[in-house]
Amino acid sequence: MSMVVFFLLLILITPAVLLLLIVSLGKLTNFIVEKVAPVLAYPVFFVLGIDFSIKQHVTPLPAPAVYISNHSSTLDLFTILALGLPRARFIAKWELQYNPLFFILGRLTGQVFIKRQNSKEAVATLQNAYARVKRKNLSIFAAPEGSRKHDGIIGPFKKGPFRTAMDLGYPIVPVYFEGNQRLSEGGSLVTRKGKVTAHIHSPVSTEDWTLDNLEDKIDGIRQNYLRWAASDFDLPVKEVDAEEN
Repeated sequence: MSMVVFFLLLILITPAVLLLLIVSLGKLTNFIVEKVAPVLAYPVFFVLGIDFSIKQHVTPLPAPAVYISNHSSTLDLFTILALGLPRARFIAKWELQYNPLFFILGRLTGQVFIKRQNSKEAVATLQNAYARVKRKNLSIFAAPEGSRKHDGIIGPFKKGPFRTAMDLGYPIVPVYFEGNQRLSEGGSLVTRKGKVTAHIHSPVSTEDWTLDNLEDKIDGIRQNYLRWAASDFDLPVKEVDAEEN
């Protein structure tokens, strides 16, 4: 039911978005990402009986930055859109473009689609986007677990988003979605009623990051996610770690 509501709204909103982009010569792209995208998410929350809230542990929101989040639930699509992050662009899997609505809106609003199965090509795609990202002072949003279907509650982290932050000289801003996986697991379209909170945490500077210490820096951030997930599920850290399963 949630996907039906989402795609009906997407069909209704797409012509309006196209008109705004044409009339403004593309200058309203940030408005669409920050204000229109949440409009797609909140009706879905209403239908599903989900109480969604955002808790900022830092004010104001850091920008530009590379925002990252845990990714283990079908709900993630909606909670990411609902954030309405300023001047943000999303790193998304290439296959989403097979849906014509995602293709049109994604390409026109400057989202970055990568082929996750080919790490070299994915890195090259990200690097090609650097000039535009820096010129327009944009933030990036990515999920370092890559796929929502993985063992454990927090899956292994890929290097891509962190290497992007290091290359751009941006801080990493961790976002933890509390409740997403408890209400809807990664491989399921079934969702239970409940509460979801998006925790936007303080930025992590990448000024002293190098290729030599990159893996240690990534592991340090992932350890925070393991602690947050352990608290979320009331479990020991080792039971939420996919790398130990």
